[in-house]
Amino acid sequence: MSTVGKTFNLAVVEAMSEINRRPIIFALSNPTERAECTAEEAYRWSRGRAIYAAGVQFPPVHYNGDIFRPGQANNFYIYPAIGLAAYATRTTRITDEMFVEAAKATADQVTDEQLKKGLLFPPQSNILEAEVRTAVRIAALVFKRNLARVDQPKDINAWLRAMLYKPQYGP
Repeated sequence: MSTVGKTFNLAVVEAMSEINRRPIIFALSNPTERAECTAEEAYRWSRGRAIYAAGVQFPPVHYNGDIFRPGQANNFYIYPAIGLAAYATRTTRITDEMFVEAAKATADQVTDEQLKKGLLFPPQSNILEAEVRTAVRIAALVFKRNLARVDQPKDINAWLRAMLYKPQYGP
């Protein structure tokens, strides 16, 4: 992250678009005024071909008859999943491999249609579901690597879901 706004200018994005069919643009600096470029600029300057994510959420972009939904690259996809899996399995340690698996598990939840629209991450509208699915993959890895200090359940998914906090309010 540069934290210098507008460093991905027209010339940079056009150059990236010349050598990449789908240029990947991660404008991760925040707040918004420090983003290297906006989602609208990335899609317009790449003629709708950019795969874009920012450190902050940008609104959908209408370009050439399509609607692009910019991604927000944020640790809220992976860290809660790592935490849930670690808590549940009582893992002896957190490994780099767990973070790699978490990244893959998160990416695997993006459909081809979502990717075509520019999404790199599962929709935030169902973040808990995305985190649980990722945690299941991490927990499975913990068991596979014999790092757990609990017995492996038959259904890791159901086991993890039973541990989720569910606020309930009295009458």
